[in-house]
Amino acid sequence: MDIRAPEQQYNPYRIYTREEWSRLRDDTPMTLEPGEFDRLRSLHDRLDLQEVEDIYLPLSRLLSIYVDATQRLYYAERQFLNIRDRKVPYIIGVAGSVAVGKSTTARVLQALLARWSPRPKVELITTDGFLYPKALLEQQGILQKKGFPESYDLPLLLNFLSDIKAGRRHVRSPVYSHLTYDIVPNEWIEIDQPDILIVEGVNVLQTGKLPRDGKAVPVVSDFFDFSVYIDADEAALRQWYVKRFLALRDTAFTNPKSYFNRYALLSDEEATATAIAIWERTNLANLEDNILPTRPRATLILKKGADHAVESVALRRL
Repeated sequence: MDIRAPEQQYNPYRIYTREEWSRLRDDTPMTLEPGEFDRLRSLHDRLDLQEVEDIYLPLSRLLSIYVDATQRLYYAERQFLNIRDRKVPYIIGVAGSVAVGKSTTARVLQALLARWSPRPKVELITTDGFLYPKALLEQQGILQKKGFPESYDLPLLLNFLSDIKAGRRHVRSPVYSHLTYDIVPNEWIEIDQPDILIVEGVNVLQTGKLPRDGKAVPVVSDFFDFSVYIDADEAALRQWYVKRFLALRDTAFTNPKSYFNRYALLSDEEATATAIAIWERTNLANLEDNILPTRPRATLILKKGADHAVESVALRRL
């Protein structure tokens, strides 16, 4: 995995094979129980003891180093500036394509980090809650672009992250329902001064256009202390998306309340063709135009193979 442009000599990342990365676990203990893997794993994603030992325990060890160093820097700066002490959460972003396994990675990290000693308070949100309501997306003619940068209420998300980083109490995040394909009215997830917050979403590393007048243009990743991009070849992503679509056709889509209930009676051939059409029209376009271009902005890149196992790890040089 080469992150350089063709003309670039210097690679901003150190690249590790799976075997090299796994050795960096050192003595980091396994704190997950065997029965937890099914709860943490998303549909058709890979999560087993070997994957956690080889990939996520070394990452947990690395994050403990980053979090400790950042907290010490915060404390030293507050002393230097004579600022009243306040809790500053450490924020981790998790990015990547639809169907790549972001949710699994985010949940595993939450479970592992929450069991550090002493036990930190680790919260997890997805940016799905900050999508505009379906009615508004339909009104604007961009429902087919759900997941594209323009489909998110960016000011609301930025205000949420600003409040979290400022250490405010009881900050609320909207709730999104995959069943109804919409924001749930009058429901919230309340985040109350976590030690660590994980923010998962396809476009969390997205940047905006820079203004000519030099005024500040905040972006979501401005609030991140560390970011993970989960990478895979497009052919694998397409295959995983189609496989997940077929599984949902036989499960969640059969619910009469499901927005996708109309797909429940499709044959295998019809469902496969529908899934490929949705992938190419929406998810592939979003990947090529918005998600993949943000990969070089990540602190760490996990590259998956066709079997969902992480094959290599790229860590940005300090």
